Amino acid sequence: MQKYQLIATAAAGVEALVGKELRELGYQTQVENGRVRFEGTMSDVLRTNLWLRIADRVKIVVGEFDARNFDELFEQTKALAWEDLLPLDANFPVEGKSHHSQLHHVPTVQAMVKKAIVERLSQVYHRRTRLPETGATYPLEVAIAKDHVLLTLDTSGSSLFKRGYRQAKGGAPLKENLAAALVSLAHWFPDNPFVDPVCGSGTIPIEAALIGYNIAPGLNREFAAERWVNLVPAGLSDDLRDAALDAANYDVELDITGYDIDGQMIEIAKANARAAGLSQAITFKQLAVKDWHTDKLNGILVANPPYGERLSDLASVRELYRQMGQLYRAMPTWSKYILTADLEFETYYGAPATKRRKLYNGALRTDLFQYWGKKQR
Repeated sequence: MQKYQLIATAAAGVEALVGKELRELGYQTQVENGRVRFEGTMSDVLRTNLWLRIADRVKIVVGEFDARNFDELFEQTKALAWEDLLPLDANFPVEGKSHHSQLHHVPTVQAMVKKAIVERLSQVYHRRTRLPETGATYPLEVAIAKDHVLLTLDTSGSSLFKRGYRQAKGGAPLKENLAAALVSLAHWFPDNPFVDPVCGSGTIPIEAALIGYNIAPGLNREFAAERWVNLVPAGLSDDLRDAALDAANYDVELDITGYDIDGQMIEIAKANARAAGLSQAITFKQLAVKDWHTDKLNGILVANPPYGERLSDLASVRELYRQMGQLYRAMPTWSKYILTADLEFETYYGAPATKRRKLYNGALRTDLFQYWGKKQR
């Protein structure tokens, strides 16, 4: 089976986590800003789409070169063996982006790349009329940074954060792959209690349960590459999905709880957990932060509380941070991981974090404030 140069794209701040995931799956990696490079066959393409929890997409690198004018872009794009990837009837939309480059007008860049591919395929397939583009979709991207062109084929389709279990969401939902990143950063082991005190639609506890049971996050959805009959051997996708189903371990006893002050959000969280097949794995309860207490030891608490982005909400949000500090400082064996865009969080929580890590919730800069517990043996 042919090997491809591959890229797993990632949000800023979590590239190293995606690299770690890939290495745990057995791949050699090269971590860069916003992406991790690796190589593999079409089997690896489908496998990584199924198993990567934190990445955004898996892409095939079609070509890379420098171009400072449209002639260079056209000729070097046309020189690539597009026929090795795109059949005659391929529907191949071209997205584009450009930063700090001579070729900065993105619509023209996209049009030039599309024209070059059409000319190449028309020659190869001996077409004098327009290409039909009636078949499966092969989403292409041209990304130019400092005059370096990267042409990729997106194998995922919709972003990998779309797991397929989210039935409904609250006002400011956390993407599933960022929730998985938070669980990863918390170094949670399934034999320890896990709590989200402000769980909203339940994304963080659901991602923790998927990890706890070793369930592939992509099992409930499809990927663009699965429709590429010219590249994917018949039965390969089914075999990989069967292997992922076999890898799940539902015998693990999990202690995962999600709380929220809003009863409607708790109902949404329960519906999402049901859709993920995890209703038995997670307990959701309506409860305010200040009313929770536990006698359990060595737990992990991961929270994405309101940020107070609107000035009118700031006072109530900071009161919530103060309540968290009062409550959680009395739990020395628990490790607490709290994500917020309020960089003054520590002041209101009442203690400096053991460590802070910059992450992005969409385009919003946030910090993960980490308070490491001292485990009791």
